[in-house]
Amino acid sequence: MKHFGLVFFAFLLVCAQVSSAAEAAGAASVAIKYYNKTVYYPENSADNPVYIHISIMNTGTETLRFKLADDRMFSMDFNGRTQKSALLAKTENVIRKRTTNQTVYFREIALESGEEYSFIENVKDYLIIAEPSIYFLEVQFYPELYRAKNMSVISNMLTLEIRPSPQGAASSAVPIYSQTMNILVPEDIAPDRVVEQTVVARQRGMWDQFFLYMDVEQMLMRDPVRERKYRASSSAERATMLVNYKADLMQARLERDIVAIPEKFNIERTLYSQTEGTVTVIEWFKYDDFREKKRYTYYVRQRDGVWQIYDYTVENLGTE
Repeated sequence: MKHFGLVFFAFLLVCAQVSSAAEAAGAASVAIKYYNKTVYYPENSADNPVYIHISIMNTGTETLRFKLADDRMFSMDFNGRTQKSALLAKTENVIRKRTTNQTVYFREIALESGEEYSFIENVKDYLIIAEPSIYFLEVQFYPELYRAKNMSVISNMLTLEIRPSPQGAASSAVPIYSQTMNILVPEDIAPDRVVEQTVVARQRGMWDQFFLYMDVEQMLMRDPVRERKYRASSSAERATMLVNYKADLMQARLERDIVAIPEKFNIERTLYSQTEGTVTVIEWFKYDDFREKKRYTYYVRQRDGVWQIYDYTVENLGTE
């Protein structure tokens, strides 16, 4: 009978711990946002990290208690998905740590109602991001550490845009640029220079420069179907559509003429008024056995003192 009492007491203790952990998960809220957001490229965790600011908040009325491991990989996870909902693989470091027997050091955190605890983590320490594309991120937080995976809290979702790695050296036709979007700003330059810099940027794989003087919204709405869907969408949905449109351009899934890479080009004619203009460019595209010649007409207009490309047409001029 005494043995039964001890077993029953142990059972109640376990139940109390489970209940407490469940309450912690229920009262906790996890919010994520970018920390010092910049331009992100594939892999290269050390030189081009993706830092995320993670906040754990007590949204309940009672004190929130949870365990936080010194090595955050035992307290949280990054879940990453592609546009087709395929999961991104974990890094070798994450897999090795979680499959090796080791002591996990942690501390107890107590948050009163309305309080929060924040820290910063690098997504690339958790997930393998090998290709330029659009990804969707969320954090899964474990109040009782990773071993109790059934008790977790899911954060909001972030859209992560990974650009192709820059290739080629700088050119006199492309101004010096930085990897931070805050420094890379359009300048008040003539329409022909706008087109010249855009084409050269595409030749060198510099996507930041390529989109710098482009009215992406108007380019998206060149297609009537996309335009109808865009105009019927909410502001949040529109923002997502623009991100996806840029990603499709970068992957050459649509509008292949605008992202085609010419071997060489020559600005043929520039005509413009105070607000509207056209720039005609002859571009040559080299293939194995021939060279194709095309005439591109870029339509530009001035907004807030900056010329932007908002449309284009292409005329085939044969082969050479």
